[in-house]
Amino acid sequence: MATTNSTLSTLSKCLVAAAVAAVLAVLGSPTGTVMAQDRSPVIDLSSGNAEMNAAIAKGRATLPAFWASYEAPKPSETGHSLKVRFANPKNNGEHIWMADVKQTADGRYSGRFANAPRDLPGKKAGEVALFTEADISDWMFMRSGKIVGGETIRPLLKSLPKADADALRARLETP
Repeated sequence: MATTNSTLSTLSKCLVAAAVAAVLAVLGSPTGTVMAQDRSPVIDLSSGNAEMNAAIAKGRATLPAFWASYEAPKPSETGHSLKVRFANPKNNGEHIWMADVKQTADGRYSGRFANAPRDLPGKKAGEVALFTEADISDWMFMRSGKIVGGETIRPLLKSLPKADADALRARLETP
């Protein structure tokens, strides 16, 4: 029975993993490599979810802050990662964190799937994929051990037990 704040329920573990764990594994990695064995679940939210849509809009609106740090990171800023929407035939697209982001010669971007895609047939965690800036739905990086950005993490906090949400919120630079 989970009765202490340090013990997470199975649901909490899944939500925390989906919201942050896979990305933090990448962000915390000194090499920035993606773990191909990631088993982080995908959380479905309706494309009509107003709170998530607002978070995506804020993430996109603040993208210049990401690019400024990405192009000239301070020593305390690491693990730049983008959340990208990939189209698929099953639903309105899958939003997934991408690590090791690079701009390509043709003005697009490449990155490695930071967790395992669920609805992208033939794609795996760690594989490289191409995308455009229009596909970006959120961004994040670490600054002095805190998550900067990550707007789409916030709507998931209310799904967590209070202690777990508070612990994750404490990892956000701007809770």
